[in-house]
Amino acid sequence: MKLLARYNRVNLITTIVVMLITGIIYYQAISLILTNQKDRDLMVEEQEIFDYVKLNHQLPQTFQSNDQQITFQQVQPGSVTREFINTEYFEKWSEEEIHRKHRHHKEQQGEYESGRGLISSITVGDKYYKIQIIESKVETEDLIRLIFAITIGVILLLLFVLLVINRLILNRIWQPFYSIMKELRLFNIADTHEIPQLNTSIEEFKELNDAVADMAAKAKHEYKDLKIFTENASHELLTPIAVINSKLDTLIQTENFSERQSKLLNDLYSAASRLNRLNQSLLLLVKIENRLLHEQQQIKLHELAEEMIVQFEEIFQDKGIKLTYKLAPKEIYASKYLAEILLSNLISNAIRHNHKNGEIIINLDAGRFIIQNTGNSEALPDEKIFTRFHKSSGSEGSGLGLTISKQICENFKFSLKYSFIDKYHTFIIDFNDNKH
Repeated sequence: MKLLARYNRVNLITTIVVMLITGIIYYQAISLILTNQKDRDLMVEEQEIFDYVKLNHQLPQTFQSNDQQITFQQVQPGSVTREFINTEYFEKWSEEEIHRKHRHHKEQQGEYESGRGLISSITVGDKYYKIQIIESKVETEDLIRLIFAITIGVILLLLFVLLVINRLILNRIWQPFYSIMKELRLFNIADTHEIPQLNTSIEEFKELNDAVADMAAKAKHEYKDLKIFTENASHELLTPIAVINSKLDTLIQTENFSERQSKLLNDLYSAASRLNRLNQSLLLLVKIENRLLHEQQQIKLHELAEEMIVQFEEIFQDKGIKLTYKLAPKEIYASKYLAEILLSNLISNAIRHNHKNGEIIINLDAGRFIIQNTGNSEALPDEKIFTRFHKSSGSEGSGLGLTISKQICENFKFSLKYSFIDKYHTFIIDFNDNKH
């Protein structure tokens, strides 16, 4: 989940919860205020009854209107406790209302509504009366509902506005961050392109941009130094390796060596040859990474693959490897020199890591080049297979063949992938990413 979506979700949930809590509190507060107002009205009516009895020494007539009822009941002295109560108020309908509301049930004369009442007492002469004053709360509750509905409407409008504003403003605020992420995705340590400075007023994004730019500059500088060192070291090794090979050739041609001396010389010659192949591989890798091999042309890959297969024919026969191949016509725009190295490395790898009387299957179609070989019964580790100098135990290779193959494919905008299908170690070159 994106940070913006997470922030909007948390912000929205928090706002809704706060609004609900404050809405409930607001509703209760309004209800309490209006109830207190109704209680004061009841107290006014009570005081008017007291004043009337004091002046006239008798109870007023029983009073009843559409929103108020007053009743008197003689009771035992001291049996009444003054209190406010929530009760029901019976609203009597007029004849017109009865006819309009209940055409088929005219026996109903009214309906009960919620009301607020005050129970009090008064003494008139030697008689003790219970006073019950009830007022309808319908108008009060309607007012509360109206206020609450308006409040909910305002809250919903506020939430909508906040959501829209957050989305618009936060998208603009986070735009520098997305620009930095885009530059990081496009970052290539071998390119000369530098991460540009962002024009933003947000201090944190400025610091992030500066940190990323500094990191990229340091990485490019260290990579350049390492590349120069590798290239120079490989070039400097060419001369002593050539001298060692030349002297060993001369020494081997000398007669009168014992069997032990001959074995030692052969071991030295093999080690020097491996060192020479390793040095050549490193030089080739540096040239590929630096894009120094630009001679690209239209290549008939199926013809080139068939030529490479013919070159390895004797090795197939010596190891008893069964070769099956199917090459459909396919042309690519690439360096022929690098394409030969790519096919040679993949075929050599399939032979080197195969077993006696094993099998190799090669297929080429318009979209992919697939080479499969038998060998170890377990899959190779995906995270290490294209790593420099990684090789299986007992391998006589330099550990750079698949690394070079991977780099060549990236140079041609191809993709090289490994998988273990059934009993076959499978390498697939996908041509669909080629830009030409």
